[in-house]
Amino acid sequence: MRSLLRPGPAVLSAGLAVTLLAGCSSTDTGTSSNQPSGAPAANGPAETTSAQPRLTLTYDGGILVVDATSLDVLADLPADGFTRLNAAGDGRHVFVTTSGGFRALDTGSWSEAHGDHAHHYAGEPDWTTAEFAAGKPGHVVTHAGRTALFDDSTGRIDLFDPADLADGRPDVETVALPEAHHGVAVPLADGGLLVTLGNSDSRNGIAVLDATGAEVTRNEQCPGVHGEATTRDAVVAGCEDGMLVYRDGTATKVAAPDPYARLGNQAGSANSDVVLADYKTDPDAELERPERIALVNTVTSELRLVDLGTSYTFRSLGRGPDGEALVLGTDGNLHVVDEHTGELIRKIAVVDPWTEPDEWQQPRPALKVLDGTAYVTDPADDELHAVDLTTGAITTGTLPRTPNEISGT
Repeated sequence: MRSLLRPGPAVLSAGLAVTLLAGCSSTDTGTSSNQPSGAPAANGPAETTSAQPRLTLTYDGGILVVDATSLDVLADLPADGFTRLNAAGDGRHVFVTTSGGFRALDTGSWSEAHGDHAHHYAGEPDWTTAEFAAGKPGHVVTHAGRTALFDDSTGRIDLFDPADLADGRPDVETVALPEAHHGVAVPLADGGLLVTLGNSDSRNGIAVLDATGAEVTRNEQCPGVHGEATTRDAVVAGCEDGMLVYRDGTATKVAAPDPYARLGNQAGSANSDVVLADYKTDPDAELERPERIALVNTVTSELRLVDLGTSYTFRSLGRGPDGEALVLGTDGNLHVVDEHTGELIRKIAVVDPWTEPDEWQQPRPALKVLDGTAYVTDPADDELHAVDLTTGAITTGTLPRTPNEISGT
């Protein structure tokens, strides 16, 4: 191992330094079998006439895989403990976060581009053999053709091409940050990496590494740095007094109008320069139920606040196909907001009014957007709603379990 960062202004007592180990695929980061990843042993995938999008939902004791068109349940896979979901980045797999790390689940549906057309395949969902050990598995981020898995217990980041999950054994590059913290890493289009700065006591900014691991810039003006989102040309991270925007090689602070303003959860869009974020202003609240959202323009650095008139949670944020901001309110409505002006475009009544539970792990309505459809879970009635964002029409499916988190491919 070798040091790959030039010394910079100290954010930790020893400064920031990382080590990188390229091309490693050990038992610590991935395992495989002779069977292709996720290919069902009995009934292999078959070619279909069109794409077959699928959703994954967690419940207490397992994972449901649902056909995103019919809302039929395709598989019910047991899983112990509290689990979380993140898309793997290849349009096929999702990562299930467990107590021991990140485990890849094959949804059984994917498409392969061939020039001016694509071939589509569908089969049985199943667990794969690809597992990535982590003491405290945290954020999963896919960007620019790479996926980053962050281990909060060590500050280790595993990077790989998610397309390699189809072969069951990704070629893994590991970056080790000097101190463990609840962090995040974002792969960049130039082969570099954006990482958070912090330790177990505090977090205060970001650093950007080039493709060799050398630090090229940093910004330490971001107390409590948390989360990430990407836009058309920028990467952002939330702070407790605004947001950091990394664009064109420069990390810029966008200050919030309130002394304390946590923008800890964000939703970006490849079709917009504006980021949607939550907006919390009470540093002493055990559970704050905000009613305002923030819209941050990554080009002009304008931060616009929008009062929705209802509260929402971190599972309420999404983006529409044209970049519009979507917020699922506790009033039961899906609020569609113009991301540039902050004006309410429409409200779509989806579920009954609800109250955010005291514990963040507990089920509450959650939002996931695929193309022009917004999917909303309804744990009160064990239902899943598909909302057509163009017409407002709603299709409802019944679930055999009480849903919690939702993801999709």
